[in-house]
Amino acid sequence: MGYLQWYEEFAAKHRAIVDSLPYLSEEEILTYFDYENMREKHPDFCPLYAQGVQCHEMDGLNCYFCGCPHFRFCDTGLDEIDGKKRYSLCAIDSRWSATAESDMAIHQDCSHCPLPHRTGFIRRYFDRDWKRVMGEVPACEG
Repeated sequence: MGYLQWYEEFAAKHRAIVDSLPYLSEEEILTYFDYENMREKHPDFCPLYAQGVQCHEMDGLNCYFCGCPHFRFCDTGLDEIDGKKRYSLCAIDSRWSATAESDMAIHQDCSHCPLPHRTGFIRRYFDRDWKRVMGEVPACEG
């Protein structure tokens, strides 16, 4: 599955959950998306839930922004660096971000970045419409 397909499928799952909670305040929605609560109430939301694994090892993991608003991607590539196609990057160059490289490709490695899973970050960017916060998917050539 490419990132664009994941993005669209995730957005639909996220929308369905948020739409089912119109009576909750923004703060209550934020609390609702706590890892433990989501794992119990929406076991299909994340494939890691079934394994009892968190995507980021941190206390207070919040799943509201499973997908960071600062992550940029293109399934066909954003650009080329030193002969390698770069498929993704961190728009804010987070101090926790890294890259994973192969002979031909560069991908953003966000596995050590806690930002989108912290409640303060989520409060700062909160919108009931996840796609609005995420912005438009970058236009890709090809």
